[in-house]
Amino acid sequence: MKRIIYIIICLLGMNVMQAQDIKERIQVQTDKEFFQFVDMAHGYRAMMITLQNYVRRHGCRTMVGIIKRYAPPSENNTSAYLAYVCNEMGVPTTYEPDLEDKATLCALVSAMSRMENGVDADPEEVEAGWRIV
Repeated sequence: MKRIIYIIICLLGMNVMQAQDIKERIQVQTDKEFFQFVDMAHGYRAMMITLQNYVRRHGCRTMVGIIKRYAPPSENNTSAYLAYVCNEMGVPTTYEPDLEDKATLCALVSAMSRMENGVDADPEEVEAGWRIV
């Protein structure tokens, strides 16, 4: 039996659905709000594509813009989320991350995953997600 891992980093299902390039979603979707992936790498991949699309398609250039879109005030304490992620990355809220850069994108996804899950992301799984973007 395949073990299905629920990805809490994709807390806002609407954000993942906006990433049209995600093909690795499993056939049986049992949760209406959260996508389910076959492994963590594919969940991180989905998050990376979503964040890159925020920059490419929606003009979110700064940490404020990216986090505000990913964790909107209607569903989150966006300012606390932003402060946490920026603190984890050691950058100001006005920082414009290069999400085409492996180290930058992996650091952002890891910090956001830590915010969502309360535990550190496995760097190998995050990098595995990068390799399949």
